[in-house]
Amino acid sequence: VQLQASGGGMVQAGESLRLSCVASGRTLRGVAVGWFRQAPGKEREFVAASSRTGGGTIFSNSVKGRFSISRDNAKNTVYLQMNNLKPEDTAVYYCAADSSIITSSLSNPIHWDYWGQGTQVTVSS
Repeated sequence: VQLQASGGGMVQAGESLRLSCVASGRTLRGVAVGWFRQAPGKEREFVAASSRTGGGTIFSNSVKGRFSISRDNAKNTVYLQMNNLKPEDTAVYYCAADSSIITSSLSNPIHWDYWGQGTQVTVSS
């Protein structure tokens, strides 16, 4: 599966962005999709994920209550809605997909097989 992330940009603190991750090559039905981010000089960190069934979602503590994840199966697209953005959310955001990952492994980037190219999000104070 190929993933194309988009929607990043430069915003001020408190504003919102919606990232999109469009998949090609196979349907996202039955596939877990996750979002990770990496700031300069830091390791890639987990942001949010939707399980293979699409019924379960998890978020990192740093974004819980501000970010949400949703799917549009007709468009084979997963979205990350980011509200009340903070300067510490600044990073390159990556989407990932995997058809066999288990729920307990969703937050670990080493367990994901497919990655998009990343989209830059910059939040100014």
